[in-house]
Amino acid sequence: MNRRELFAAAAAAPLALALPDAALGRRTGGTPTAFVTADTESHVVAIDLSTGTVSRRIRTLPGPRSIESAFMNWAVVAHTASGRLSVLHASTFTVRRVIRGFREPRYTAIHPSPAEGSLAARPLAYVTDSARHEVVTVDLVKGKILWRTAVPGPARHISVSPDGAALWTALGTKAVQVAVLDLEDPRRPRLVRTFTPPFLAHDVVFADDGQHVWITSGDRRRLAVYEYAGRRPVAVLEAGAPPQHVVFRSPGNRRVFVASGDDGTVRMHRADGTLLNETEVPIGSYNLTLGWQGVITPSLNQGTLALLDTRGQVRSVQRVARAAHDACLVWTP
Repeated sequence: MNRRELFAAAAAAPLALALPDAALGRRTGGTPTAFVTADTESHVVAIDLSTGTVSRRIRTLPGPRSIESAFMNWAVVAHTASGRLSVLHASTFTVRRVIRGFREPRYTAIHPSPAEGSLAARPLAYVTDSARHEVVTVDLVKGKILWRTAVPGPARHISVSPDGAALWTALGTKAVQVAVLDLEDPRRPRLVRTFTPPFLAHDVVFADDGQHVWITSGDRRRLAVYEYAGRRPVAVLEAGAPPQHVVFRSPGNRRVFVASGDDGTVRMHRADGTLLNETEVPIGSYNLTLGWQGVITPSLNQGTLALLDTRGQVRSVQRVARAAHDACLVWTP
């Protein structure tokens, strides 16, 4: 079966079979929903993952690019061209805040626990501003910039450790250096060091064990695995065409998914790096994120959203926009 036949078959399959049961979503407090940025059409598409249907289209400022979920009830959208953030409230499908004060906001990471101890208190986001060479701390509830940490390069992809103690960011899309920030004071990250990976770095992602960080390449078919405190990789693995992006699927399913948009592939690894399989997805599926009982990857080229199950197999492909840059998982009523 060729690529076109594969995706035609996936799209034709009943989505109720490919996606989670709606009753399960209700029992867990809501409906699993994918928020997908339609970056050329100035909106975010809300897709009910229990039925596979588009439930809403949330109008935003022009150019929504990256999107990141915060505690499954908020989503942070970066509008890189206009230097602003939108904060979406998943429960009401509305834009609650527009935050100014950036030049080129790129990607967002969320501190794993709110600053004052409850979900309603002060969820903190860390946003890379590549033009200002900064990591910016944002109070999502107040819609306020709290702190700016200077870094020695145009910060882009970013990841926070599961224990909330550290933050790593690649200083560019093909970065010579990766910066390590200390989060002893979560509101005021502190740059502690930089290091040079064995290739030009692109994505950085903490593993769910909190002990390792995966760094992908912007210029080679390679990725590297580092220990939390390490300066040299403990493993260098083969990968698809650069750039690649990474997401971890856990608990219970210790799998690592690595997307290569130029190849149109997603590779699934064990946590130790062992390659398990490789699956074809639409060309341009660069970013990927956790879905419900699998992972999801939007296509910038084709405007599709592909759902993969926990075995890394394509279960459905749906066209949702002219272009789809990024996605995240939230819970909606």
